[in-house]
Amino acid sequence: MRILVYPHAMEIGGSQLNAVQLAGAVRDRGHEVIVFSEPGPLVDKVTGMGLEHIEIPLNRRRPSPDVLARLIQVVRGRRIEVVHGYEWPPVVEAFFGPGLRLRTPVVGTVMSMSVVPFFPRTVPLVVGTDAIRDAALAAGHRHVTLLEPPVDTDTDHPGVDGRDFRRDHGIPADEVLVAMVCRLVPELKLEGLLNACDAVGDLAAAGHRVQLVLVGDGRSRDEVAERAAKANAQAGRTVVRLTGEIPDPRPAYAAADVIVGMGGSALRGMAFGKPLVVVGEQGFSELLTPESAPLFLLQGWYGLGGDGVAALRSSLERLVVAADQRLNLGTFARDLVVDRFALKRAARIQEDEYLSAVHTRPPAPAVAVELVRSGGGVVAEKVMTKYRRWRGTVATDDANARPIVVSRGDRP
Repeated sequence: MRILVYPHAMEIGGSQLNAVQLAGAVRDRGHEVIVFSEPGPLVDKVTGMGLEHIEIPLNRRRPSPDVLARLIQVVRGRRIEVVHGYEWPPVVEAFFGPGLRLRTPVVGTVMSMSVVPFFPRTVPLVVGTDAIRDAALAAGHRHVTLLEPPVDTDTDHPGVDGRDFRRDHGIPADEVLVAMVCRLVPELKLEGLLNACDAVGDLAAAGHRVQLVLVGDGRSRDEVAERAAKANAQAGRTVVRLTGEIPDPRPAYAAADVIVGMGGSALRGMAFGKPLVVVGEQGFSELLTPESAPLFLLQGWYGLGGDGVAALRSSLERLVVAADQRLNLGTFARDLVVDRFALKRAARIQEDEYLSAVHTRPPAPAVAVELVRSGGGVVAEKVMTKYRRWRGTVATDDANARPIVVSRGDRP
C-alpha cells in the first residue's frame, strides 16, 4: 500500500512521535509510507529513518484550505491509497479533501484524552484507551479500534547508558534522580511539573539525596523555572534542573532512577525499566504497581483528582529510600510495556486498520450526513475559539480539552 501519514505537529511530543515511529514500523512491513507535516524537530527523525517527507507551512489556519488542496494534489499525484491523520485537524482536512474529492480512505488516530464531538464518525478511529473507545462508540462512531500508545522497546531499553547525561548536568552518582520528559505547557502538563518541583524540594530539604531533572521546553518555562528556583532555595542547593528540549531524550530516561509523567513519556520511561509515578491534574498522582496498573490500562496514563503535592511526595519518598522497590517496580514496568505496548505489535494492528479502510467503505448517505455534521461542528468550534481568544481564555492545543477518566468509585 501507499500510505500518507499526517501528524498534527512535529515538535517533540507523544502523538506525533507515535505517528513517526509507527510510520517507520509500517514501512518495515513492506509498504510505501510518506510523512506529510509542518517543519519541526521530528522531521530529522523522519528523514533519518529513510522516510520521505513533504513539508507544509508551520503558520497556518487549522483546518487550512491550502493544506486541504495540497493533500488532494499529493494523494492524486502519488496515487496514495490511505491517508492517516493524527488528531482532529489533519483528519478533518483529509476527510474534506481527498476523502471527499477522490474517495480516498481516511484513518484517524486520537492520542489526546478525548475525541472532539465533530470528529467525522464514518472515519475509522484509533484511540489509546478502553475508556475513550467506549465513549467514542457511545457517541456513534462506526469503527473504533484500541491501539495503546506504542513504544519502540528495541531502542528504549535498560541497556542505554545514562552516565554521560548525569556527568554533563552535574548530577552525582549517589543522588536518586527523578526525571520528567515533557513539554512545558499549561495544557495538562503544568500542574504535574510544578508539583514535582515542590515535592522534590520538600524531600531534599528533609535531607534526602534526591534531584529532579525536567527535560523539555515550552510556553510555561518561566513559571516552571520560578518554581524550580523556589525548590532549590528551600533545599539550600540545586535539586531541580531544567535542561531544555533534547532531540533524543533517551540518555535522560536512562540516567533517571524514577520517572514522573503521563502519556507516551510515562510509557517510554517504563521501557527503560524505571519505576513510574503517573501524574495528571486536580492533584492526581499514583505510583504504578501491579495493583494500580489496571486503572491505567483502562483510562490511560493520566488521572484527575487527588492529594496534590503531598501524595506525589509520599510516592517519591517510598522510591527514594528503597533501592529494592525501584528495582522491582522498574522490572514490572518494563515487562508490562514489552507485553502490551511494543511497536512491532502496534504496527501489525495499524496495518490491519489500513487494509480494513481500503476494503470496507462507509455508505455514501452516512458520509453525506457526516460532511454536514462535522463541517458545522468545525465552524462552531472556530467561532467559540475566537470568542475565547477575545476573552483571553483560549487554549493553544487542540479542542480535545475534556479528558475521559474513570471516577474513583468506578475504578477496577
